[in-house]
Amino acid sequence: MRQDRNWLKAARLAGTFAVLVLAAPALAASGGGGGGGSGSGSGEPVHTCPKKGEVWKDGKCVKRTGAIPDSDLYAQGRQLALDGKYEEALDLLYAVRNQHDPMVYTMIGYSKRKMGDMDGGFSAYRQALAIDPDNLNTHEYMGEAYVTIGRVEEAKLELATLKKLCGGAGCEQYDDLAKALAGEPDED
Repeated sequence: MRQDRNWLKAARLAGTFAVLVLAAPALAASGGGGGGGSGSGSGEPVHTCPKKGEVWKDGKCVKRTGAIPDSDLYAQGRQLALDGKYEEALDLLYAVRNQHDPMVYTMIGYSKRKMGDMDGGFSAYRQALAIDPDNLNTHEYMGEAYVTIGRVEEAKLELATLKKLCGGAGCEQYDDLAKALAGEPDED
């Protein structure tokens, strides 16, 4: 009986791994999810927990352990950041074991920027771009950071990069940075 349970656990883990491997190219091609909005990109809502040190797992908030997959930590950290809960977001994003992930760096940069730590934000964005120079979200957020500090020419360079990478108008990241350059309020 115990062997059956171990086999079942191994089969579930293999299935989860297969889903992640098969989904990785699509996630990478999309830039890891749009610049705004919510959710993890899977179509399902991302749940977050009110207490520091807890994450959503198996339908409830549980104490964070090493058993929480990086993908869950990232998705919940990203959602917290987009919800304006930057310190809580950073707590989860720093808990991701694979810290050499451009989207983790991007959301760390986003959270730091939104908290007013522009140097920390730019540093994280540069780390993300060193790993993935074509990351749409990183270019958008870096451009928005430049707008925030009045460095409009650098923001326009990021906009030009986005135009080259995703075609300009109609690309969510391009449109969001163009709005920021036009002085329209930030919606995320």
